Amino acid sequence: MKKILGIILGLIILQNVCFAQTNVSFVYINGSNNNDAKMRNWYINGVGKLHPVMKKKFEKNKEIKKVFSDKPQYKINDNPVIFFWGDKSKKDLEFVQEQLDITKAFSPTIAYKVRSMLTAYLHDAIWVQKTHNMLPILDDLNETVKQEAEKGNKVVLYGYSAGTFITYEYLFNKLPYINPKDLFNVIDVSDDVKNFVKTHPIENTCISALSKARIGMVSDSGHLVLKQVEDNALEQNYLKLQEATQTACAPTDALSGVVNFASPLVLFYSDLADSDYELTYYNRLMLKYIIENGLFFITVNYREDPLGFPSSKNLTIAEMEKLANIKIENPKGFVYDNSSVWSKRSVLFAHTSYWSARKTFANAVVKAFSNGYRLQYDPKFQQKVLDNHKKKIKFEMI
Repeated sequence: MKKILGIILGLIILQNVCFAQTNVSFVYINGSNNNDAKMRNWYINGVGKLHPVMKKKFEKNKEIKKVFSDKPQYKINDNPVIFFWGDKSKKDLEFVQEQLDITKAFSPTIAYKVRSMLTAYLHDAIWVQKTHNMLPILDDLNETVKQEAEKGNKVVLYGYSAGTFITYEYLFNKLPYINPKDLFNVIDVSDDVKNFVKTHPIENTCISALSKARIGMVSDSGHLVLKQVEDNALEQNYLKLQEATQTACAPTDALSGVVNFASPLVLFYSDLADSDYELTYYNRLMLKYIIENGLFFITVNYREDPLGFPSSKNLTIAEMEKLANIKIENPKGFVYDNSSVWSKRSVLFAHTSYWSARKTFANAVVKAFSNGYRLQYDPKFQQKVLDNHKKKIKFEMI
């Protein structure tokens, strides 16, 4: 009898191993002009139509299977997760619209309509960039990611339009890419504090945890501003960093990657290209973390989308190391841009056509994933791309 029970138990365990799967949740983050009921429903309905198409395309791709799991089976959850922040800016937008209405009495009709259009499209994008508006949204998003992680799900963030600002800020503020010992060696603190940190090592942390532990925060100018306290108080705050990391940072291994689309990110964050901007230092660490921890960062834009800006050139890891002056060890992730997708939509409607042209968009995302992965980890494909780049440069020089 015991032998029979043992065989049955063994078969059950074997079945669970064979059919073990990684579940993945797609979290969709809205963009500008989604703060009234009509536009909110438009966004949610669009995601509802897009998600099944995206899920089907993802689950068939062999490169995606390699990244999500070393097992042949993984499953994207049937229901999309909607992270909606448009309602948070509604009160401020209503105030702007009230002021706009005052101008209706004395402005030319065309000027009034242009102001109205700019207000509708740009207000939320500007509003969400302000630190006091952005940080609570990032905390809410982190709670969503934690909830998915508690269910055993990995997460892919989809940022639409101004939602790309949130995905970028989430990675910047919530990923644990900061080594506290290294950080305290480069910031302006006393040797006593540096020695204290050296003798009390803790795990990697994130920008948000530094603020939560009352150590310091990153200012709008891109500098880490320390709390003005005595060394003893700074050391005590440092000891709180371990707990702050658990509550304020992204949960370990929960995030698989980011897909940004209809992205004006470069337009609004162009100061990151300034080599004197201190945030560039933290962005280098973030890039290193993304590549070394197997995350992906994809940007997909339609060619006809006037607000879709390429995020970067598609570089090999060796080129990234040289350009960013970093050393990437045991790379597993990648960054890739595919902003040359034909939507076959008018320039006027391309920015809102990612839902209606969903098959085209889903194909473009999967292609970006496949090409981005192969560019780094398929030597033949990489060489082919590099050769094409050389030919293009030679042609442009003629």
